[in-house]
Amino acid sequence: MKTSKLELTWENIRPILLWIALPLMVGVLIAAAIPRPVIGVIHLEVAIDSYSASDMIAQIDYARQHPEVRAVVLMVDSPGGTVADTESVYQELLRLRLTKPVVTSIGAMAASGAYYLSVGTDYIIADPTSEVGNIGVIGYLPDSPTIYEGIVSTGPYKLWGEPRDTFQREMEMVKQGFYQAVTLGRGDRLTVGPDVVLTGRIWLGSEAQRIGLIDAIGPQSNALTKAALLAHIGNYKVADLAELAGIQSSSSSVFAKNPDGVTLLYPNQTGIFLLYIPPVPVEK
Repeated sequence: MKTSKLELTWENIRPILLWIALPLMVGVLIAAAIPRPVIGVIHLEVAIDSYSASDMIAQIDYARQHPEVRAVVLMVDSPGGTVADTESVYQELLRLRLTKPVVTSIGAMAASGAYYLSVGTDYIIADPTSEVGNIGVIGYLPDSPTIYEGIVSTGPYKLWGEPRDTFQREMEMVKQGFYQAVTLGRGDRLTVGPDVVLTGRIWLGSEAQRIGLIDAIGPQSNALTKAALLAHIGNYKVADLAELAGIQSSSSSVFAKNPDGVTLLYPNQTGIFLLYIPPVPVEK
């Protein structure tokens, strides 16, 4: 008795190939229809003022309102800025973190108000020689009450807002609020107390990691990887949130300028600032 042999002809194979190929094609089409997750990037490369703060808040709003943006990386290189604008951005970062992870990548500097924003994120990465810290407040005292010919006011502080001792108490309040933000953001990772944190020192990134001001040393790519890990995503793409939100880059208005238009190293008005003012070289 002879055993019949199965003849492998096109007619026999075609149904099998169709049953294999059809699910694959459907899977490819479904995958193509699903947008890739996005890690949005926000750049802070100027001092924090009303303009840069408004730009950052608009980008944070975009990230919060668009579900394809699954995480945000804040790339910082800034000396800080005004108190009110820094706190406005900080509050928006906390709100964003309720739904999406936020990671900070520090470039050359995250000083004073810029570090304030950093502690409002989930994780902080810096370069070994990044300048980190300068936790504290700087203030330019209002003038003492003076009589100006031709100007009449209804109170001794109408032109100056407040006496100098009140101004100094307000500086202390802002400093304590800054410290509370640091302890809230860093938690048990912070290994030093206020006697060290509030000295106003700037630490290099490697030292900042040792005392718990930051979490890790590494390049910007590590911040993106960490953001993806916290968001539980893969095969993501990176997008500049300023471009997505249609924002043009703006310059800072915090620092004063001389008559020639050269930017100086001090603020253009009196007030309280979360700002690092670098020392001026002394000519010998």
